[in-house]
Amino acid sequence: MMKFSVYNLGCKVNAYECESTAHALEEKGFTRVDFMEDCDVAIIFTCAVTNMAAQKSRKALHKIKRAFPNTAVCMVGCYSQLDDGKIEEADIIVGTAHKKDIPKYIDRFFETNEKIRVINHIENLDFEELTTTQFGNKSRAFLKIQDGCNQFCSYCVIPYARGRERSMKEDAVIANTKVLADNYSEIVLTGIHTGRFGEQESNLAKVISRMLKETNIKRIRISSIEVTEINEALISLMEKEERVAKHLHIPIQSGSNSVLKRMHRPYTTEEFYTKIMEIRKRIPDISISTDLIVGFPGESEEEFIETYDFLKKIQFSFIHVFPFSIREGTLAAKMSGQVDTKIKKDRVRAVTNLSKDLFQTYQEGFIGKKEVMIAEENDGEYTKGYTSNYIPVKIEGHYPQKEIIPIRFFDSKDGIMYVKRLNDEVK
Repeated sequence: MMKFSVYNLGCKVNAYECESTAHALEEKGFTRVDFMEDCDVAIIFTCAVTNMAAQKSRKALHKIKRAFPNTAVCMVGCYSQLDDGKIEEADIIVGTAHKKDIPKYIDRFFETNEKIRVINHIENLDFEELTTTQFGNKSRAFLKIQDGCNQFCSYCVIPYARGRERSMKEDAVIANTKVLADNYSEIVLTGIHTGRFGEQESNLAKVISRMLKETNIKRIRISSIEVTEINEALISLMEKEERVAKHLHIPIQSGSNSVLKRMHRPYTTEEFYTKIMEIRKRIPDISISTDLIVGFPGESEEEFIETYDFLKKIQFSFIHVFPFSIREGTLAAKMSGQVDTKIKKDRVRAVTNLSKDLFQTYQEGFIGKKEVMIAEENDGEYTKGYTSNYIPVKIEGHYPQKEIIPIRFFDSKDGIMYVKRLNDEVK
């Protein structure tokens, strides 16, 4: 019986592709073990978003080769696609395309004992449909419906690693949703640019409408979306349909127009603010979270203060903040005015503290209000889950996974909202 392990160093899309590959191997009769256990083949899903991510990818390869010299190592994904000759120790290298064929490449390697390298040119790639029904979370499933990026932000290498935008066919989205809906209450639609799903007459709002009409999935969540991709059709759908999660994660990256221009982001802070206010007017309790990069080349103290003040003005529900990290091959790597590491750490700390305050304020605004949660797992005397607007909640007692529970918020503590079932409230 062949044993394998998988290790993901990247994003949610990477995680999905990782689990899809693991599922395919288990279907062939392979046994999955933990990474860094002795096994026949170890599969590393690499990341190239920063130089540090690339270094971690190489380090994982070298570490397992030192520990288990006889284990075959398969390097997959973005860093493999941009292979700079530093992962030649790997036995199998697969780039952006042909991830579906990884089980076949593993078989071939063990038959021939010859190294395999599959690095295709990234132009004109078709969408590669990778599916799985196995996720660590027993209530929430992911479905990758889009890949690639046409945006070419000055700090990002992903368009060079994953190629141009492409999408799953609508009928395939519906077919996969029907399968997942039998086992999960919520589906998270994910992609490199999820909001740019679709070709010709297809688009994100249309495919979500079909999912609502043609499947019995209880909740649909969008993983991340650019502000320029949120149109009237999508806002209207979220406004009217209870089964569409009331949460949008909209990366802003900076709250300073001069920094946004250097980043090659396709909007201004004024345009961003106008769109957020429009969404909130239509969907008052919606959670809007964001991604932010601090310490971008040339970011002055004045530009950081602009950003900090803009974050407070928007009142995001929470903020994922990252210090700028150089990625060779991007325009930003060559820019002058690289910001000192200590300054970047101080700015990360300031925004992290702001995010905690904003999250607490957002949560406390729900005390006394009604909502529904999906039960995910037991935690001591409680059951944990999430609401439509992505508020983590705990309810006393143990409930079956995937159960939809009507609740009322009554307390907030340490980033968790405590709730009571509506029909269990003390009158």
